[in-house]
Amino acid sequence: MTTDTSPRLSPQEFIDRGPMSRRQWLIVTLGLLMMIAEGLDATVAAFVYPLIKKDWGTGIDAVTATVTLGIVAMVAGGVATGPLADRHGRKGITVTGIAVFGLGTAAMALTHSITTLAALRTVACLGLGAVLPGVMALVADWTPARRRSQMVALSFTGVTAGTTLGGVLSALLIPAFGWRTLLAVAGLAPLLLLPAVLRLVPESVSVLAARGRPEAVHRALAAVAPHQDLTHLTHPAPGRPATPLPARPSPRTLLAKGLAATTLLLWLCFFVGLGVVFVILSYLPLLGERTGLSSAQAGAAVALFGWGGLAGQLSVSFALKRLDRFRVLTTLWTMSTLALLAAALWAVQFTALLAAAFVLGCCLPAANATLQAITALAYPSSARATGMSWASSMGKLGPVLCGLLGGLMVRAGWTLSTVLLTLAAPVALCVLAALTLQSRHRTPRAAELHTAEPHPAPRPLPLPVPEQQ
Repeated sequence: MTTDTSPRLSPQEFIDRGPMSRRQWLIVTLGLLMMIAEGLDATVAAFVYPLIKKDWGTGIDAVTATVTLGIVAMVAGGVATGPLADRHGRKGITVTGIAVFGLGTAAMALTHSITTLAALRTVACLGLGAVLPGVMALVADWTPARRRSQMVALSFTGVTAGTTLGGVLSALLIPAFGWRTLLAVAGLAPLLLLPAVLRLVPESVSVLAARGRPEAVHRALAAVAPHQDLTHLTHPAPGRPATPLPARPSPRTLLAKGLAATTLLLWLCFFVGLGVVFVILSYLPLLGERTGLSSAQAGAAVALFGWGGLAGQLSVSFALKRLDRFRVLTTLWTMSTLALLAAALWAVQFTALLAAAFVLGCCLPAANATLQAITALAYPSSARATGMSWASSMGKLGPVLCGLLGGLMVRAGWTLSTVLLTLAAPVALCVLAALTLQSRHRTPRAAELHTAEPHPAPRPLPLPVPEQQ
């Protein structure tokens, strides 16, 4: 008699040790497209506000209040939905977020008052806040451990691609069809992704296993990896959760012993990374004109920053396949600091400013993409969406505070060189934060695998019962 000595694998171990299947590539592609939709929405709104102010005679205070409400709603949406996604499922939260922000944005095209538009924008941003952490968690859950950093960073590249696409569409659609058509396109585009997401992206196996649903786990794994052997999986008996579910989701898990320092360091990096990018994009044209640059020259610098961001994020997504993610992050923050210092020294020289803008574009957005990959691996699967949603929400607060500080610096008459030199200080602080994160995870591969949930004693996963005809 022969004995089967093959090792028993939990569902997450099965995914972590397998190759990338065609379905997993489709999941990553859909994640990339959903992130493009997010970046498109954010950019389109920025182009629409000045036109609304002109067409409706809306005061600047009303526009500012609308923008602020949108940011607050995105933060609230992310903070609230992350724990819900961990407890009740990432797919449902993600689909709901896409539907809410898509319909809300499209409905803005039908409004005729700033009050109605602000209300719809707030609703749309609540949904928008749920999309990024849900998408990133799904991509992380369904990719093997050795490719997880790369695939999360690659999906996040869609935000920058969507921002670039938003600028192109604004230039094409607004002169020809008006801003209402632009809003309709930006809102309806993500809704077209919903059928594919519903059909091709299964719920995370960690959620299904926690619910005690082995049949659903089998179906999901069979759909994603149809050519792999599922006979060596382990799982608790049907109806018994793999791990006890908490009475209610709580972000206090992120600040528990052993995770608190990592969480705070990640929050710092998200806050600074998004805040500095916002200040550069928002105030570089104005500060450049003060330095003697023309509007066309300042616009060229901003455009190079944007294209550098797309190139940098794509490059780093492939670099993360082979390189240590913490060293990549440290290198990107260091190069960003040096580029800011160089730009501050040679801001009056247009060619040097263009070179520095491109280098900054390659490094700062790429650092933000690397942070997404690190965050996806920093928390156990049961708290992954919560960790990513709170980190992203802290990042969204960066543009709020940094934008305010940038406005104060501009109002005080600071030069471009002084502002860039000031921005170098918090970015340099992020270098220290990245080094500290690296010291806390000296063996990244081991840490990556140890974030999985505790596994129960090996027990074969029951085969699904055929459905009654």
